[in-house]
Amino acid sequence: MPFGIAALAITSAVLHIPKVKREHSIDYLGAFLMVTGVSAILLAVSIYGPQNGWTDSRTITYLVSGIVLTVAFISWERKAKEPILPLSLFKNHTFTLTSLLGAVIGAGMFGAIVMLPLYLQVVKGNTATQAGLKLIPLMLGIVSTSIFSGKQISKHGHYKKYPIMGTAIMTVGILAMTTLSITTPFWLLSIYAIMVGAGLGLSMQTIVIALQNAVDFKDMGVATSSNTFFRSLGSVFGTAIFGTILTNRVSHYLQTGFADLAAKNPDAVSGFDPAKLQGLSNNTAMLKTLPPAIQTTALEAFVNSFHVVFFAAAPVTALGFLLALMLREAPLRTNKDYAAAREEAAGEAIG
Repeated sequence: MPFGIAALAITSAVLHIPKVKREHSIDYLGAFLMVTGVSAILLAVSIYGPQNGWTDSRTITYLVSGIVLTVAFISWERKAKEPILPLSLFKNHTFTLTSLLGAVIGAGMFGAIVMLPLYLQVVKGNTATQAGLKLIPLMLGIVSTSIFSGKQISKHGHYKKYPIMGTAIMTVGILAMTTLSITTPFWLLSIYAIMVGAGLGLSMQTIVIALQNAVDFKDMGVATSSNTFFRSLGSVFGTAIFGTILTNRVSHYLQTGFADLAAKNPDAVSGFDPAKLQGLSNNTAMLKTLPPAIQTTALEAFVNSFHVVFFAAAPVTALGFLLALMLREAPLRTNKDYAAAREEAAGEAIG
């Protein structure tokens, strides 16, 4: 809240953008189809699929409904007077590429932001507040490299290398997290988190700059908001997919780990009902009630599951690296370009 108030005060005092009044036709039907289509797909992917199974009737119903509504949305946008998402933008190489890149970065970003606190709470026994505070190194990485890359782009006018470096660093950081264990010290985890954060900071802001530099001035608003939309979609799908992987792997490693413990040390599991382990992935508070040997086995199951998640996330961010290599760099627009665009827009409004 305090930061938001400060940002509002600063932008109100410093940011003065000329207003040009135009008559617009709001795409109500397009907005409805997009929201309902995306919502149905997200409900299937993030809630019903993980909870009830991917072959459950509700999962399939929501997924199919979402796809049908999305197809209807695309069909409508082709003939809408002022489409909420102009499909012509996808003919722009940079727009299409940065939309894909935004989705990939969103998946990687939220994969790290969601999984790290889970690791800290489940494996390290931290509270939710402590786990949140321990994300500060990740945020420091994001903020510091965002400022650095922004200044360098303003100074030299080149931006392509930053998402390339960012996605590479992020991939290395996520791969480094596959080495996390029960005894990993926080300082080492902080280094990995800073790497992921640094990669995000170098990438997120830069692809928006590339996008805004590539589209017409009249499309800049919708193009920028579309990039945010695709990044949000990527984050939701990434979180849902990685969460499903984690849950499935925890169940697998708990079963195999308990069987190995029973074979090696029968006394450690004597009198213990293995059925108690079934709901452990959804109720990690039970960990504290387990006997020491079984608790260690359960923690190792979670650690191994986190490894699988990070191994699954690394190819996603590596795909981002390949997409960043294909980004086309163009000279940054100057103040004269913006002034000319404002005059043109004002002329169109008067005419």
